[in-house]
Amino acid sequence: MASKLPPGNSAENNPAHEGRRSFIKKASLLAALAAAPPGLVKAAESDWDEKAAAFFEQVPLSIEVNGIAHRLSVEPRVTLLDLLREQLALTGTKKGCDHGQCGACTVHVDGRRVLSCLSLAVMQNGKKITTIEGLATGDNLHPMQEAFIRHDGFQCGYCTPGQIMSGIACIREGHAASEDQVREYMSGNICRCGAYPNIVKAITEVAKGGQKV
Repeated sequence: MASKLPPGNSAENNPAHEGRRSFIKKASLLAALAAAPPGLVKAAESDWDEKAAAFFEQVPLSIEVNGIAHRLSVEPRVTLLDLLREQLALTGTKKGCDHGQCGACTVHVDGRRVLSCLSLAVMQNGKKITTIEGLATGDNLHPMQEAFIRHDGFQCGYCTPGQIMSGIACIREGHAASEDQVREYMSGNICRCGAYPNIVKAITEVAKGGQKV
């Protein structure tokens, strides 16, 4: 037998019912924001930017990027890649697959190579970041950059920043003793143009040259 509500207190006007409906709406919005692709979020931000901002806590972040100290406020979900590209305008680091499978977003964090698309910006607090923009000294290119030009280690160039950053890391890690070793430890960096032989030659040359990287 169906229960009866007092007059003027229908299911639609019931405060408890209204509270549940409000909670579901807020929960749905949070879930949608968390799951939405960055591009979709950016395209829609003009409509609900103020509402979205209210749901996300801004946290302080102190990092050093290419020798320059930055004090920022970021959302906890922002990746290091998006921070570099969208907030610091360092677009040399490329967004390829955005799933850590192509290596185009490789940067150095405290001297070690990191896939910036899989690393949250807030995890880098107090650390030193080096991107492709931080390798050259004025007009003097880094030895690895010069080697890539000399051996034509790129075609379209989209993966090149990540390839160079990983190539430097390979040498620092002691994983560039032979061409086979270079191929193994560079396997996480994909070149869709197929410039692999030239990339290997460039890295091997720098490794054998004994130059500081």
